[in-house]
Formats: sequence, C-alpha cells, structure tokens
Amino acid sequence: MGAGKRGVLTAAVTVVCAVTVLAVPGTAFAAPTPPPGPGTTASVTVVTSDVELEAVRKKLDKLYRAAAKATDEYNAAEEKARQQTAQVVRLAKKIVEGREKLDDLKDRAGAAAAAQYRGGGLPPEARLVLSDDPQDFLDGAGRVRQEQHATKGLLGEMTRTQRDLEEYAEDAREQMRKLEAGRKVKAAAQKRVEMQIEAAEKLEAELEQEEKERLARLERQAAARAQATWLSSGVLDELTSKATAQGREAVAYATAQIGKPYQWGAEGPNTFDCSGLTSQAWLAAGKTIPRTSQMQWQHLKRVDVEDMRPGDLIIYWADASHVGMYVGDGVMVHAPRPGRTVTLAGAGSMPILGVVRPDPAAE
Repeated sequence: MGAGKRGVLTAAVTVVCAVTVLAVPGTAFAAPTPPPGPGTTASVTVVTSDVELEAVRKKLDKLYRAAAKATDEYNAAEEKARQQTAQVVRLAKKIVEGREKLDDLKDRAGAAAAAQYRGGGLPPEARLVLSDDPQDFLDGAGRVRQEQHATKGLLGEMTRTQRDLEEYAEDAREQMRKLEAGRKVKAAAQKRVEMQIEAAEKLEAELEQEEKERLARLERQAAARAQATWLSSGVLDELTSKATAQGREAVAYATAQIGKPYQWGAEGPNTFDCSGLTSQAWLAAGKTIPRTSQMQWQHLKRVDVEDMRPGDLIIYWADASHVGMYVGDGVMVHAPRPGRTVTLAGAGSMPILGVVRPDPAAE
C-alpha cells in the first residue's frame, strides 16, 4: 500500500473516531491538536498488522451498532407516525359524520319551526284550549306531550353532536401536533443513521482488498470465539423445547429471506433490517408483534435462554439494538448490518441481552 493510500486510511480512521465520540451525549472534548509546523513530518499509522485491523474491526462494529440504535429510533418514530396518521383519519371520518348528523338535526328543527309557523304561530297548548271538541282536546294533549318530548330530545341531540364535533377536532389537532413532533424525531434519527453508516463505509472503502479479506476473517473469528464461549457454558445442554406451529411458520419465512440485503428501515419483501425481518416473519405466521427490537424486548414475554425454542427472538446488546430469530441447534437467523445479507449465525456470536417469545400462549 503506497504512502498516499496509508495517509488517506489514517485520516479515515481519525474521522471515524471523531464521529463515534460525537455520537455519545455528554462526552468531554479536548482542544484540537494544532497542525504541525513547516518542515515537521507528521507521524503516520500504517494499517498492516492484524492487531491494527482488529482495532478497525472494533471501530466499525461500534459505528454499525450506533447506526442500529438510531435505526430503531427511526423505526419507532415511523411506527408511531403510522398509528397517529390512522387516528387522524378516523377522527376526520367522525368529524364528517358528525357534521352530516348536525346538518340533519338542524333540518329537522327547521321543519318543526316551519310547521309551527304554518299553524298560525300559536303554541300547541293554545290551540288545544281553543278547541270545541273534547275528544280532539284529549287526543291533541297526547300529541303535544310527544312533540314536546321530541323537541327536547332533538335539541339535546344537537347539543351533544356539537360537543362531540369539538372534541373530535381537538383530538385531531393534538394528533397532528404529535405527528409533527414525530417527523422531527424521525428526521434526526435518519441523520444519525446516515452519518454512522457513511463513516463506516468510508473507512471500509479505504482498505486495500487484501485488508478487507483479513478484516472479514477477523470478524468471523470474533463471532466464532463468542459462539464457542457461549456454547461451552452449557446453556443448551438441557434445551428440549420444540417450535410451535406458528413458530415453525415464522422460522420458515425468516430463513426463506437468506441472501437478501440488509437495508435500514426496511420490512421486505426484498430488503430487511433486523427487526423488520423478525416482525414480518411473525406477521407471516399470523401474529403481529412490535416493529423494533427495543419494543420487542419491552413488550413481548421474556423467557430464559435455557428455555428458548425455535421462533423465539434473541435480543442483543445492552441497548436492545439488535434482534435475531432462534432456529434451533444454537443457530439464529438475522439481518446483520449494512453491506451484509440475511444469514444464519451462532446464537451466541454477540452479547445476548435476553430472549422474548411472540406466542407465549401456544404452549
């Protein structure tokens, strides 16, 4: 690798370090180092050894994990926006129906007023008193009570309908305010995702082909070590749980997506992010579950790792920023990260936060 190429790579590593630090709230920053003076030779770190490539691997891992966390925030904002939009649509429909009902009530009230006018403007009670026929008087008295009751009910219904319309309108305004706030959250999350991925891709792009191959080997070795350590703990020794019918369907869907590219924010059918894969797999099995890995961790039933069965979801990292689906024999299927495809991997190849079960009732 030429000196110029090495200098570019060193600069890329420096940029990545800066982006990673900036992504952590509350980080203290040292004053920037002044540029070297004229005639000074800047020291250059050359990425040639596996030790240095391992540092790059860890830096990439940190960047992609930050991107995964921001992706979860984006997906959560997107899901909330869908729900709020649906609520606004429902409220708008109620407002339209309420206005139509109010117009009808007003027409009926107007018709009653017109009928009274055609009767000479006298109230019904006065017309009864002026009647010469006692039977007409008695019959009319009943009708008067009915008309009075109907008029009172009509006015009451108009009042209630008007009040409902005002409440629907206020609810719709509140949902629109939430939608606007959600758009800002989603836009901020999208910016963080793109920033982290761009920095990671820039770093990877500056590697020579031979370095990329060694980096991939280091990634496989790190995953294999983690999986071996996990298996050596005996966690699967007593594992006997079998998949439910829905669980088998979910696993079949997820494994059928193997080879399809990762795309943050995607739910298929051609690309997926990690929680997009798991949520769509369970939807295909007839079960709706939360959209993001963090919501899946928060809202689905938690089970011990020793009790997991195919179809259960394994949540990774302390911030629940990644999820895969257990398929059996210590293996899970997941959508790893940008630049990768849906694949099988060791269930213990990343730090496990816990396991959740989408179908706890199907024992």
